[in-house]
Amino acid sequence: MEISPEKQMLHKHFALYKPYGYLSQFVNNGQKQNSKKLLGELHDFPEGTMAIGRLDEKSEGLLLLTTDGKTSNHICSSGIEKEYYAQVDGDITTEAIEKLAKGVEIGFDGKKYGTAPCMVFKLENVPKFPERSKKIRDDRHGPTSWVSITLQEGKFRQVRKMTSAVGFPTLRLVRIRVGNTYLKDMEIGEVKELDFFK
Repeated sequence: MEISPEKQMLHKHFALYKPYGYLSQFVNNGQKQNSKKLLGELHDFPEGTMAIGRLDEKSEGLLLLTTDGKTSNHICSSGIEKEYYAQVDGDITTEAIEKLAKGVEIGFDGKKYGTAPCMVFKLENVPKFPERSKKIRDDRHGPTSWVSITLQEGKFRQVRKMTSAVGFPTLRLVRIRVGNTYLKDMEIGEVKELDFFK
């Protein structure tokens, strides 16, 4: 189902560099979350704005938002690629990358879940992201490495569970792409209004 640009123009669409420590929502859903930081603190979004999918509280990067529920449902349900850069604990091995690419078993909702095959590769250079608000442990505690993981599914904390399953826990996770929309050189907390999603 293609959503016409004309129809989308009636709504507002945004790209946000979600900071570490924020929930991907506008309303607190429980007493435990009363002290949590919410998206509405970052920008004066129009009424009815919703996040398309989620990034968990400790994850950062590209989060798309829209005032159009149909657009949100379309992007969430159509298997659009989402690319993540994960900084992992240790120098990740070729064997671990091959396992991630083929699919690994993780826990989800109290059951075992086999992840779908996906695209994974080790980054040759450390990506240049803005410094995170909460410091990541430094190399005195051992080496770290960065991998790119591109998924078409998105279970809760999936990338973190996947890298842990192959012995390389995630220290920092940044989503850099959703479909054809990229994080590029956005600053943490920055919001850009988009004409429509490609």
